[in-house]
Amino acid sequence: MVVISEIIDPVGLERLEQASLPIHYDPALWQSSEKLSWWVSHADALVVRNQTAVTAELLESASSLQVVGRLGVGLDNIDVAFAQARQIPVVTAKGANAVAVAEYVFACLLHFSRNLSTVADTVREGVWDRSLGGTELFGKTLGLIGLGDIAQRVMLRALSFGMQVIAYDPWQLSTRMATMELGVALVSFEELLTSSDFISLHVPLNPQTAKLIDAKALAQVRPSAHLINTSRGGVVDEEALLAAIRRGDLAGAALDVRQQEPPMADDLLKAQSRILSTPHIAGLTQEAGRRTALMVVEDVIRVLSGQIPLSSV
Repeated sequence: MVVISEIIDPVGLERLEQASLPIHYDPALWQSSEKLSWWVSHADALVVRNQTAVTAELLESASSLQVVGRLGVGLDNIDVAFAQARQIPVVTAKGANAVAVAEYVFACLLHFSRNLSTVADTVREGVWDRSLGGTELFGKTLGLIGLGDIAQRVMLRALSFGMQVIAYDPWQLSTRMATMELGVALVSFEELLTSSDFISLHVPLNPQTAKLIDAKALAQVRPSAHLINTSRGGVVDEEALLAAIRRGDLAGAALDVRQQEPPMADDLLKAQSRILSTPHIAGLTQEAGRRTALMVVEDVIRVLSGQIPLSSV
């Protein structure tokens, strides 16, 4: 049985049905640890997004589990080490939503540079103010923290707009295409913070990146700069970010991910006019949803039929 504990594009369900695999699909299953544990204990495969806590305890109770499918690429909700120790492959949708996230980042860049929604509001209110033209992206500096698949797609779009692109990524080599052939400069973390007009985060959440953007980091950022986070909420110290916004040390931020999702009703960040808050949708275009579902489901089918998956961790 394939247990799916979060939302999946219908094309994924159709493919599993074509493979004659029994399915238990409950998009809210992740919310009940008791129900989740019961179903997983009867599962041959478990398919999740980012909300289901695939812990060692859950995996230990799953005696027949052969594969975990992650509808995305982030792994902070899965105990990968324990799964590997149990010889349970974890398959992901690497690259399937990269275009969607890259386009979201660029939408944020354009939002901050031209602020069309605010300008449109003034026209609806009867104001015809032609001084609200905004700024150009051309010639501005985009700082990428992390230079993996998604960040490189953002980079290509930024270069086509005539932006200067710099990156901080201690695991990137200067001989990679982005740096050697496209002229993206690898710089220190501090130089990126002080030199960027826009900073976009593209790192996983781990002990090294937790609260990477903290009060010390924000103190080095230009007051005119904007921060965009599509990685994980825990990469940003939200209290420090709120303080920086209130002091005017940062012009604005776009947060598609939060430390707690959804945030509490009394959350202060989402009430800030200079913060663009969205509900973790950067990678959730219709096209990305279909690609992600098919990529993960095909690997699940491969494992259950005794084949080697194409995109395992």
